[in-house]
Amino acid sequence: MDEGISSNGKSHTLNLEQVPQKGTQNDDFGLASAHTIDRDSWQQVGLMLVTSFNCGWILSFSNLVMLPLGWTWGIICLLVVGFYTAYANWLLAAFQFIDDRRFIRYRDLMGYVYGKNMYHITWIFQFLTLLLGNMGFILLGGKALKEINSEFNDSPLRLQYYIVITGAAYFVFSFFIPTISAMKNWLGASAVVTFTYIIFLLIVLVKDGKSNSHRDYNISGSEVSKVFNAFGAISAIIVSNTSGLLPEIQSTLRKPAVENMRKALYSQYTVGVMFYYSVTIMGYWAYGSMASAYLPENLSGPKWINVLVNAVVFLQSIVSQHLFVAPIHEALDTKFLELDKTMHSGENLKRLFLLRALFFTGNTFVAAAFPFMGDFVNFLGSFSLVPLTFTFPSMVFIKVKGRTARKEKKAWHWFNIVFSSLLTIATTISAVRLIIDNIRKYHFFADA
Repeated sequence: MDEGISSNGKSHTLNLEQVPQKGTQNDDFGLASAHTIDRDSWQQVGLMLVTSFNCGWILSFSNLVMLPLGWTWGIICLLVVGFYTAYANWLLAAFQFIDDRRFIRYRDLMGYVYGKNMYHITWIFQFLTLLLGNMGFILLGGKALKEINSEFNDSPLRLQYYIVITGAAYFVFSFFIPTISAMKNWLGASAVVTFTYIIFLLIVLVKDGKSNSHRDYNISGSEVSKVFNAFGAISAIIVSNTSGLLPEIQSTLRKPAVENMRKALYSQYTVGVMFYYSVTIMGYWAYGSMASAYLPENLSGPKWINVLVNAVVFLQSIVSQHLFVAPIHEALDTKFLELDKTMHSGENLKRLFLLRALFFTGNTFVAAAFPFMGDFVNFLGSFSLVPLTFTFPSMVFIKVKGRTARKEKKAWHWFNIVFSSLLTIATTISAVRLIIDNIRKYHFFADA
């Protein structure tokens, strides 16, 4: 075990393996939760990560990542940011245990190490990320349903109708499958449909790419626009690789939780990344600068392929979105459910229904009012997700292991803190600029 220094000046230990009993927790950072802790296998969590990050959002990355960067910088950034993100999550996994305490929530970890202010900042950043992410999923599902209708009707219904249907479907799933661990029986089916639609999609992309002899890979816009758009692309790459909720996912793992979390991460950053990077690159290769923000809009057909891809995107997104919104459900359930009763008791079912209904009603309304999918992705990866992924883990390392770590390690983590802070500023400015630009183009409840 490595010695370090805590926020209160006392020496403490970083324990990678010991799973403490509830009695060793203090009142502020205990293990009380309405959701399951310390039960799942790393294979289950690894499969969940692979399928969840290969959700329908990957259909926007050819446009959001490759168009602003082009071939050379696009490939370089995909590889560098992907590796950097994998390393940051690998590092954060080690801090599930400090001072013989287990931290099942990111905000609890930051609060213990840096105090109440960082607890609240982490809470705001994380929940902002998850709320925006869930709105993006609702938009994604609505877009998929509208594309299906467009194949059979030249005048499809407005996007908002499909957004409402999507929000209702997400609500039903979250009510009957209320926790991350409860997703276990759905992961196999999710994996089958995920890889099915990706394989069919890649086949169509190859066909379209071969038949499209006039692809244009030039990066358009002024020099200033190119710079801001490039930072937006980096935000999108970060979104494609990380979630900002690793401690919450890790809390479901059985011991040794650190080793098992890292095994699950290896699955995501090998098998998982191979698929969503392939779609990103192949979509750009097939359509060049004409790649849409929702790739199925570019597909040449046949009709059944377009319908299949969009149907699977909708169905798969129901499962995927649940992972990214589960910490919000956990916080609400832990606060408002009766923890001395089972989740399926009569009283808790009533409260569960009300909590899920209020949450998805609010998120669906906002998604319908601001249907700008790319903006959600870019803002998600800038203001809140960059600090959660890169800045905070290095801050924890400096505080926990700063006394005993070698100088070069401390210098590396200070570099991470400074660099990721500057990256947060740059990517946030880029995202806000894009949002302002789209607000000028669109109106509330636009049929985007």
